[in-house]
Amino acid sequence: MAEPPPAHAADPRSTTGGGRPGAPALELLVHGVGGATPEAMLDDPRTVRVTGDATAGIHRRAGDVDAEERPGDAGREPVPEAYCWSGLTSGNGARALWLVLLPFMIVNLAHWMRPAAPRAHRTHRVYGGLVRLTALSLTVLLTAAACEVALDLVAWQCAASAACSGGTSWLTFLAEDAGGWWSLPGRRLVVAALLPLAVTALLWWLSRRTWSALESAPPPARTDGVPRKPADEDAPALSLPGFWYGRRLVARLRAAHTAAALLTVTAALLAPAAQYDTASGADGRALAVTGTVLAVLCAAGWAAVLTAVVRRGRSERVVDERTDPALTRWLPWAAVALLAATAVHTGWDRAGWRATAQLPGTGYFAVSTLVQGGLVLALAGAAAVLHRRSPGDARAASALAGFGGPAVALLACALGGLLSGGTAQRVAEWLAPGSTAHLPGARIAGPPVVLVWQAAVIPVVILAVAVFAVCYAVRVWRLTRRLVPDVARGYPGEDTGDAGRGHRIAAAVARAGLTDSAPVLVGTVAALTALLGAAAVAGALASDRAPEQAVDGAPPPLAAAADLAQGVGSWLMGGLVIVLVTTGRRAYRDAGARRSVGILWDVGTFWPRAAHPFAPPCYAERAVPDLAWRMCTWTELTGGRLVLSGHSQGSVLAAAAIWQLDRSTRAQVALLTYGSPLERLYGRWFPGCFGPTALAALAGQVDHWRNLWRLTDPIGGPVKVADVDRGPLLDPLTYGRTLRDPLLAPLLGHSDYQADPAFARARAELLAHLRPLGAVRPDGARRTAPPAPRGQAPHPGAGAPPGAGAPPGRAG
Repeated sequence: MAEPPPAHAADPRSTTGGGRPGAPALELLVHGVGGATPEAMLDDPRTVRVTGDATAGIHRRAGDVDAEERPGDAGREPVPEAYCWSGLTSGNGARALWLVLLPFMIVNLAHWMRPAAPRAHRTHRVYGGLVRLTALSLTVLLTAAACEVALDLVAWQCAASAACSGGTSWLTFLAEDAGGWWSLPGRRLVVAALLPLAVTALLWWLSRRTWSALESAPPPARTDGVPRKPADEDAPALSLPGFWYGRRLVARLRAAHTAAALLTVTAALLAPAAQYDTASGADGRALAVTGTVLAVLCAAGWAAVLTAVVRRGRSERVVDERTDPALTRWLPWAAVALLAATAVHTGWDRAGWRATAQLPGTGYFAVSTLVQGGLVLALAGAAAVLHRRSPGDARAASALAGFGGPAVALLACALGGLLSGGTAQRVAEWLAPGSTAHLPGARIAGPPVVLVWQAAVIPVVILAVAVFAVCYAVRVWRLTRRLVPDVARGYPGEDTGDAGRGHRIAAAVARAGLTDSAPVLVGTVAALTALLGAAAVAGALASDRAPEQAVDGAPPPLAAAADLAQGVGSWLMGGLVIVLVTTGRRAYRDAGARRSVGILWDVGTFWPRAAHPFAPPCYAERAVPDLAWRMCTWTELTGGRLVLSGHSQGSVLAAAAIWQLDRSTRAQVALLTYGSPLERLYGRWFPGCFGPTALAALAGQVDHWRNLWRLTDPIGGPVKVADVDRGPLLDPLTYGRTLRDPLLAPLLGHSDYQADPAFARARAELLAHLRPLGAVRPDGARRTAPPAPRGQAPHPGAGAPPGAGAPPGRAG
């Protein structure tokens, strides 16, 4: 920051509007989901990257690279500059394969969906600890699924069955009837354990690599020379200095989850050997003692893992540069050493040991469902307490009455169960057709029966979603008919005789309003999943107690429906896994599909990894510091005015970057958002960070803020803060053909806000009122005197909900 300003900063001969002489103006553009090229953002085929790299960088038109040295050439128009961050999410094909990590990403969202109660409330720590425990259960579930496939289905069941292993040549060296060195049950299990071990190593490596690349960007320094201090408890969460710097927590969680995965493999190896040694009596006494010691060490490892996960959450009030070297270095290596000792113990020669039925310990899947259900219920209780402590406006705006986090956590657990169960069932069908139905005479026993019962839940949930879709299609049709007259009245003085045109506009408004019904769908699916999941566990327990009466003893219609649901659900579980893998492969080869997959990450990976270290990385932990650094350095060097212009998800990044600025820099920056989901999506689902109180605080901190929105936009909407919203904008700009527009204007919806004249007016208004905070001294420092926050005057267009029955009006 001590670098001297360029020569043009003190040139008294040029002005660019309302700033001091020589102060330039800059418009920093931030694109939304799906990515955008610099050429499209700047509307020029010749662009130059002025800073950054191919992953995320800032670009200008070729003719504007030295615009600050020629301030008189630009007149009153700001110099456009584009920040392209699409490479952080959809820049390569390997990231598309992370679709299989969807449960980890979804459970991470549950952490940020906590209600807007004051952060000092102790229930926040309980809520965070419960989410981290739920995330840990998903890591164990994924590892257990890999153990079920490799250890149980392949090494234990198929290798022990001559009918199964005879048809798979790659299993010959493990086949029990072959009599080879590897054919003993314990040694087969040790070989099979390499698969879950490889999965664990891959997850650790991905998390470690992305942690170094994306979670290492420090926040910008203070431009006014005042060092950063811990924020007070009442400050908005996203303004905390350490919010986008979560290195310490992710490193600790990565160590704990890696150790948990290794301990899961250890338990899967230890359980069958311990069962045999106990049944062997005196012959296996020495091995039983060794197994007991290993079991005690495994329990101690689990205690250390749980302590590391629950003990401490994120440190956001300060930039925490510390690490936990003892934990992050030694806990995974201790788990590796215990796994190696267990492998030697399990692979020891035991005379007469033969594999029978299913691998001991497969009852974990039923226990896991019960544990996850208990964690979600406890999380719902914590959310209810926090919701009652939240401000009244935040309670009214929160999705699902504050239960959004528990509902999303439940869906993450359900999706994890579907992926693990679907993989196990497809592998079992591949090895021995008919094994998933547990038919008499099947070559192997197949996967645990609880997975079959969980498969029966899927058709019912899909049917409920289909009914929901039909109901809302009828609702859109009825709302469209009611809105047609209102649409015509929104274009006074124009020929509105084309009824089809009015119907299309009304239908776009009605469809855009469906976004506000998402909480109903999520809540319905979550409640139905909880009820049916409990029924599946009960059915599995009944099958274990009386297999011959579990379904056949029921009335014929009920038994037939259960058989049909289980059969269809089994294929749907496997089909889900196949669809995800196929989508990943297609995205690797097809750039268009890769952009589509990238949209999922743009929305789901905005938040830091606060609950699950193996979730896809948070791109905002680089993008937000990038934007904050650019605004700080540019205003410090030039003393000019800056409009931060964000579309869609870019508006969320822009708001987060504004919060990270010091007060003197914010005085030179204005915020222009359009198509913004700040209130409509983030404010409702993440009230603790983007609720009404936080958005009102942002409007009071930034010097000027304007938000543009349309009724036809299914994503963006008003932010409902006084004197900020401008809208609803007309869409389309003209109803029919006019002398000036002989061709029909398109329906823009969520795109091309810059094409609306209201965009240029809003930008000019911001620049006209924006003033530099102080002059730049020759040594590069700035004399600052931060003004008091200005009051906000109410705006008549603020607070109008998107998708309402009002007709589209002209820009306010």
